[in-house]
Amino acid sequence: MDPKLLATTLLLFTSGMCTGENVLPEGPLSGAAGGAVRFTTVLAPPAKPFISVSWRFKGASIITSTSTDVIDPLYSKRITLERATGSLELRDLGPGDSGEYRVTIVLDGAQDQQGISTLSVFERISGAIIKSPPGALLAGRDSTNLTCAAAGSISTREWMKDGGPLSPSDRVIFSGDNSTVSISPVRSTDNGEYLCRLSNPISAITASQHLTVNFGPQNVSIEGKSPAFAGQKVTLSCFAFSVPPAIFTWRFNGNETDVNDTMYIIDKIEDTHTGNYTCMASNYVTGLNDSAILSLRVYNAAPSWSFGVRVTRALLVVGLLSVSSL
Repeated sequence: MDPKLLATTLLLFTSGMCTGENVLPEGPLSGAAGGAVRFTTVLAPPAKPFISVSWRFKGASIITSTSTDVIDPLYSKRITLERATGSLELRDLGPGDSGEYRVTIVLDGAQDQQGISTLSVFERISGAIIKSPPGALLAGRDSTNLTCAAAGSISTREWMKDGGPLSPSDRVIFSGDNSTVSISPVRSTDNGEYLCRLSNPISAITASQHLTVNFGPQNVSIEGKSPAFAGQKVTLSCFAFSVPPAIFTWRFNGNETDVNDTMYIIDKIEDTHTGNYTCMASNYVTGLNDSAILSLRVYNAAPSWSFGVRVTRALLVVGLLSVSSL
């Protein structure tokens, strides 16, 4: 090596012992694998060019620029030095480029300047998915795991359910790296949409999965008009909380009917319809069933002409009283 260049290199190597303030902004810097990053100094181009600019990575020289440039062959096609400010662009980033970078700048007639910055290279996150064991889940009996996986550099994982944060509890347990959520036992309230957001400083992606917990039927009830007047149309509606939706059957006074729907409709009710109506709700997955009973009474409505007779009689009485008072 040329003696003058060797002397300059030695000077640059030891110049960090007495230098000015850090000429690089506070880091760390983040870069994408395959992308580029720029280490930008805070220096403006001086009146006189820098005597030398030297960049090092983990103690090894990347480039030393004086009247000529000495570049490590590994970086010859990957870097661009802005000689006027000492800034450096590094391209085609890989995981091995993560670490500490140092720049030393020797000025003409001024104190040497040095900068230190740290670079972290991340792979973009892709292919995010939430996995869970197959098979039907029954509330109060079964357990499950939700595992969030993806390719790339994952810094953080955040879990949400139905748009809100998913919090740990005595039943909901997170793994150390937040990649897996264990729920034991599952309950009906665990039904819903689960989201896993994975991120790093250069990318973010979200995976989703709907969790189905089979339960019920619960809280079976019947809504309908009772009592009802003869001749009216009456609709009885049966409700139940159930996943999957319950199957309904109806009984009248203990006897099976051919109605297998949420509604029992009587187009024109009569005295013979008086009695107890039972709605039976069944869940074919859980194997459970429950029922509700409504007692329906039927009243015979007064004939329309009887109302007219009562009104006529009332008018006659009022008339007689008026005459007697004269």
